[in-house]
Amino acid sequence: MEDLREYRFPIFVDLRGRRAVIVGAGPIALRRAGVLLSFGAEVILIAPECEAPPPGAVWERRTYRDGDLENAFLAVAATNDREVNRLVGREAARRNIPVSVADAREESTFFFPAVCTGGGLVSGVVSRGDNHKKTAAAARAIRAVLEELP
Repeated sequence: MEDLREYRFPIFVDLRGRRAVIVGAGPIALRRAGVLLSFGAEVILIAPECEAPPPGAVWERRTYRDGDLENAFLAVAATNDREVNRLVGREAARRNIPVSVADAREESTFFFPAVCTGGGLVSGVVSRGDNHKKTAAAARAIRAVLEELP
């Protein structure tokens, strides 16, 4: 059997009504917000500017501050500021909140998958963090298969 320690363990959780705090409002943050909203999460976006908050998200028009992750089920740090992302990761660690830090996989405790749905099924695809093109190709192939299922 292959040694799987370098890989991430897939786990699927019920996000309905659970708070997901996303710090940042760029393309990555907004894409992740949309996915979390589609699974029923209560999404809080914290960013001084946001072109188009996804419908259903609560946008707090300000910068991140310590304490913003209180009562969060999970967090995403996806700003273009390395220091802010690091601080979000640290707060999440202190609070035992799973966090995805977009620019530092070593600071992440969960990894945002490429989500594939169809035929009443959900699949998530991640790599070891070193091959995003392969992950995207696998997700496209899985989506095609799921769409063909009765």
